[in-house]
Amino acid sequence: MSAGKSALLEMRHVSKRFVKSLDAAAKIANVFGANQKEEVVHAVDDVNLVVSKGEVVGLVGESGCGKSTLGRMAVGLHGLSSGTRLWKGQEIDKLDPGERRKKQLAIQMIFQDPYASLNPRLRVQDIVGEAPVAHGIVRSAEQREYVEGLLQRVGLDPATLRRFPHQFSGGQRARVGIARALAVKPEFLVCDEAVAALDVSIQAQVLNLFIKLRDELDLTYLFISHDLGVVRHLSDRVVIMYLGRVVESAPAAEVFARPNHPYTAALLASAPKLEVKKTEFVAIKGEIPSPLNPPSGCHFHPRCPHAMPRCKEERPALREVASMHMSACHLNDT
Repeated sequence: MSAGKSALLEMRHVSKRFVKSLDAAAKIANVFGANQKEEVVHAVDDVNLVVSKGEVVGLVGESGCGKSTLGRMAVGLHGLSSGTRLWKGQEIDKLDPGERRKKQLAIQMIFQDPYASLNPRLRVQDIVGEAPVAHGIVRSAEQREYVEGLLQRVGLDPATLRRFPHQFSGGQRARVGIARALAVKPEFLVCDEAVAALDVSIQAQVLNLFIKLRDELDLTYLFISHDLGVVRHLSDRVVIMYLGRVVESAPAAEVFARPNHPYTAALLASAPKLEVKKTEFVAIKGEIPSPLNPPSGCHFHPRCPHAMPRCKEERPALREVASMHMSACHLNDT
């Protein structure tokens, strides 16, 4: 959390477990001596996250680390298995339904696939304009004019409001998704790999649009990405996740200049670089373990070049190693 800024969103000790219950066949098999058990995916494991007003927080990690799940928990698309979610200091899930709905409108999500997340049967006027009418932000008679203004704001021709999603390019569909999120006048946007499916040149345009909208509308972002270049360009602070846990958090410049956790250092070393001299691509050794059966102690120890016996047994606490720089590694105790 940035000094001097108030927290918009807080996630306190949140966890998410997906449980696959035993089907009838498995239950019958257990009667005859089979030892089949429910499968539990530990997607998010006791995470704390604070996002301050006006901040852009980059959430980074390998595929399967839980970053998208955490983003969906922040928005309210996934319920919490444990922990607390607060908006401006109020616990959202304990509010009455009407008040909770108002709070939820302030937090919107932009999804990775700009085609799958848009209803192919609806025209853009309805995709973008349905929610603000339903929530009383605008009247039905004002919907067209309101949508035209939103399309113009995200760089689309207002005349396209009668088109269907398949009549747009990928970059245009991404802008429609952004317009839909903005339609209910949110304060906080969770962007889940929002430019990953786009060509590089289009990515740059959409990223610049995010920066422009942040300044114009005083928005706050949780920007989820596996692309370190995108995160470095856009973020004020970077949070690194590994197998459901936060392992490091610091201002963006600090993370890229002085990574503390071995996983963060390995991520940066494995990222392609534009350099004249020849550089050898350094991949992180091993595969990310299954969240069905995560390693004991520090989840990263099977792949860590600095692992010691303590790492296999004891979970490292996330603690401050420098000003506004948090890391969860036993190496900081030596």
